[in-house]
Amino acid sequence: MLIDRYVLKSFAGPFIFALSIVIFIFLFQFLIKSLDQFVGKGLSTWIIIQLIALNLAWMLTLAVPMAMLVASLMSFGSLSSTNEITVIKSGGISLYRLMLPLVILSFIMFYLMIRFNNDVLPEANHKARVLLYDISRTKPTFMLEAGKFSSDIQGAQILVQKTFPNSNEIEGVYITDNSSPEFRNTLTAKKGNISFSSDFKNIIMELEDGEIHQLSTSDPSKNYRRIKFDRHRLMFKADGFGFTKSNESAFSRGDRELSADAMKRIVDSLESLRDSIPFKFSDNVIKDVKRLASLNYRDTSFATGAPKTGQSQFLSGTSSGDTAIARTSQGTLQDSITQIVRTVFSRINESRNITTSRISTGKQIDSYDVEIFKKYSIPFACVVFILVGAPLGYRVKKGGFGIAAGFSLLFFLLYWISLIGGEKLADRGLVTPFIGMWIANILIGIFGIYLMFKSS
Repeated sequence: MLIDRYVLKSFAGPFIFALSIVIFIFLFQFLIKSLDQFVGKGLSTWIIIQLIALNLAWMLTLAVPMAMLVASLMSFGSLSSTNEITVIKSGGISLYRLMLPLVILSFIMFYLMIRFNNDVLPEANHKARVLLYDISRTKPTFMLEAGKFSSDIQGAQILVQKTFPNSNEIEGVYITDNSSPEFRNTLTAKKGNISFSSDFKNIIMELEDGEIHQLSTSDPSKNYRRIKFDRHRLMFKADGFGFTKSNESAFSRGDRELSADAMKRIVDSLESLRDSIPFKFSDNVIKDVKRLASLNYRDTSFATGAPKTGQSQFLSGTSSGDTAIARTSQGTLQDSITQIVRTVFSRINESRNITTSRISTGKQIDSYDVEIFKKYSIPFACVVFILVGAPLGYRVKKGGFGIAAGFSLLFFLLYWISLIGGEKLADRGLVTPFIGMWIANILIGIFGIYLMFKSS
């Protein structure tokens, strides 16, 4: 209908504007927080663009629901302030019917964001983590500053008294080389030059007119050498200088780098493992009972020293043999009792370990379930925020960006606090993962339906 197109048209402009503003705020926050990680490391512009593009994935996941809220507030606030909604309602079209195109659009966005969270976001998070790791281990281009020690090269400290800005020449060189475990070398030279090898894997220093003082680490009092040289070449490994990209497959994936289906498979395997633990324990107990029941518990009457009824305490010819049998019987019984006690204590310890293992496995399952439900609860906020934003904008009757941004920030903060709090409670096992991730949608959705009925 014409009215549906008009409502969608009035919604499209504020949505694009709000989405751009929210992403800009997230991006600015990310750059301020991560600026010290990649500034001053000689990274190319393309690497920085890649890092920003990969982090735009999680920003988009949060920005789309918030933009839906801002845009619905602005569009319906504008329609209400110009009395267009009043005119439309006088024509017999209710507020429910007026909201229908936005509700349908919100369900479409809900489906698209689910696909985005399962197909695009995990890969982007994984690539961003690997790229951040590569950036963190990147050292800046090797530079020497006159009068200051440089420890950029592993195992060596370098001090130069003078450098030349337009060349690689250096003067007044002092080097402490600890790269060898047997000797500690101290080098001094009047001048020299420094450069990278053709493959940029090594740093080469050409020194002139200097000395090498070599001291043995095993016996410093005896093994000492002093070597003078006219020309001497040093070579150091240039590991870490410049950006090198790691193999992504070498990094394991965390829960935020997996799709919902992949995490469900992990949860199924963990549940199978948790459920099989008690059966293994009961099987072991049954085996122990059978093994103890099969032991030969022999007669121990001689071991106690008490004679049988009708027998004399002094038996001729058989006393030594009976005493040996009694000792054997006593030893067998003691071994059996010791084995029983050891088995009981081992099973007690095993039961404690089983309890700990089941609790740990349960926490892992809850952690994965939280991330699974989060991939659906955050996209569903698109629907919830339309239910809140449209009637709220109609009641406020102001379509300015300031009013819309203020109300949106309030509701989004409440939503985010509920989401983070629910996640923490679910991780600790105080609430179920479903309640922890969906309680914010349920509460705000109920409030939106209430507003919608009150506004009608």
